[in-house]
Amino acid sequence: MKTTNEANSEVLNDLLLINNDRIQGYQKAKDQLTDPKDSDLAMTFDEMAAQSRKNVTELQPYVHTDAAANNETTNAGKLYRTWMGVKATFAGDDRKSMLEACEYGEDKAQDAYRNALAEDGLSSEARELVTKQKQELKSSHDRIRNMRDQQRAA
Repeated sequence: MKTTNEANSEVLNDLLLINNDRIQGYQKAKDQLTDPKDSDLAMTFDEMAAQSRKNVTELQPYVHTDAAANNETTNAGKLYRTWMGVKATFAGDDRKSMLEACEYGEDKAQDAYRNALAEDGLSSEARELVTKQKQELKSSHDRIRNMRDQQRAA
C-alpha cells in the first residue's frame, strides 16, 4: 500500500508534467502568431503559460521525482503540441484553428486534474491545492472557449 507521500508524489507529478506541457504548448502557439492583430492572443497565451508556471511552483514541494527536477513533459503533451503545430500549419494559422487546438489542450488539463481528484490517498492539503488549481484552469478553459466561439461567430 502506498503512503500518503507516495500517492501525493505520483498523482501530483502527472499534474506537474501537464503544466509543463501547457507552458510549452502556449509558447509554441505564441511563436506561430504572425499577424500584429493577434497581440491579444499573444497576451492570453503568455498569461496561460504564467498560470502553469505558478502551478508548477505550487506543486513542486509535493513531488519528489526526477521528472519534477528535469521539467519533463508527458507523451500526451508532446503529441498535443505536435498536433497543434500540424493543425495550425494546415489551417493557415488562423485564429479559430489555433484557439480550437488550445481548447483541446485545456480539455486535457481538466481531465488530468479530474483524474487526480479521483485518486485515493491524496493528503487534504494536496487535495485542496489540486481543487484550487483545477478551478483556476477551468476559468482559463472557459476563456479560451469563449474566444474560440467569438471566432466562429465572426
